[in-house]
Amino acid sequence: MVAARLPPAALTLKQFLQRQKVLGIYRSMLRAIQQVPEEADRKYLRDWARDEFKRNRGATDQDAVRMMITQAKNHLEELQKSLALARSS
Repeated sequence: MVAARLPPAALTLKQFLQRQKVLGIYRSMLRAIQQVPEEADRKYLRDWARDEFKRNRGATDQDAVRMMITQAKNHLEELQKSLALARSS
């Protein structure tokens, strides 16, 4: 019987869950950006989000990743609050 082996680049469960969390935040951010009324502002925000997530793609330090997740959540909340205020005005 052959033992199942993980590929060398396999993620740990903790890394996998963090990756899913990051991807969820990224998708939520892109959805929120779609609600921005001005096309130029949407493009700027979309490019900014992509650049930030790409720039930090290779981060492996768990504490640094947690800090970046917290910062991304804060940016997302600020964007959502700004959009809600713009709609109510």
